Amino acid sequence: MTTAAAPAQPHILLVEDDEVIREATRMALERYGFPVTTAADGLEGLEAFHAVRPDLLLLDVMLPLLDGVGLCRRIREESQLPILMMSARTDPVDVVSGLEAGADDYVVKPFESAVLVARIRTVLRRVRVAPAVDPGPAAAVTPAPEVLDDPVAPSAASLRTVDGLQVDTDSMEVRVDGRLVPLTPTELRLLLEFTAAPGIVLERSALLERVWDYEWGADTRVVDVHVQRLRAKIGSGRIETVRGFGYKLRRPA
Repeated sequence: MTTAAAPAQPHILLVEDDEVIREATRMALERYGFPVTTAADGLEGLEAFHAVRPDLLLLDVMLPLLDGVGLCRRIREESQLPILMMSARTDPVDVVSGLEAGADDYVVKPFESAVLVARIRTVLRRVRVAPAVDPGPAAAVTPAPEVLDDPVAPSAASLRTVDGLQVDTDSMEVRVDGRLVPLTPTELRLLLEFTAAPGIVLERSALLERVWDYEWGADTRVVDVHVQRLRAKIGSGRIETVRGFGYKLRRPA
């Protein structure tokens, strides 16, 4: 395990077993000012995660001792830090497995360093969700008030409440029937989009642009898997699939 000390930027933990790729990626990230800790296998990566507590995890899918999917699952048991997976494969099974394990996004190798850094910065922006988050164009579509089913709390401007689902946009806490539900930064941004426009169909392409900052026709599986993960946490019946279009947050009848 090697560590480069430069505390100005978010600290990245890079887990990659190929020495050439690992060192080339490390040097590229350091040129952009990121401090980088590297690990050569999954178990070393898990040890490094506990030792340095990075701001973002960048890991390969295929790793010795403990593969990237397994490492992602282990870390998700105790942390919601952003995770970006790398893979030389474009097999849907590999992509979906990484996303289902808890990754926020993925990149396919080989990649240009500028593209990788842009994806890293996009993922990191989701962590810095401020209280005054602009929910995007969807907010202008619906004139409904923020609190939809709690008329006794009109002063709680930071609360979005839909049928027992409550999002506090100040504390960025999510509760389902009063129970606190931990979400990853990407899941939270996705839920903010839905709660800004309950009952409104949001197309996959629009969600890709607003949540993942993709302005081109990227892989929509990343949306589908994150919706699946979000449903598992807030209740499977809250987000409805509108075939051929996208998804919508179901409003109470």
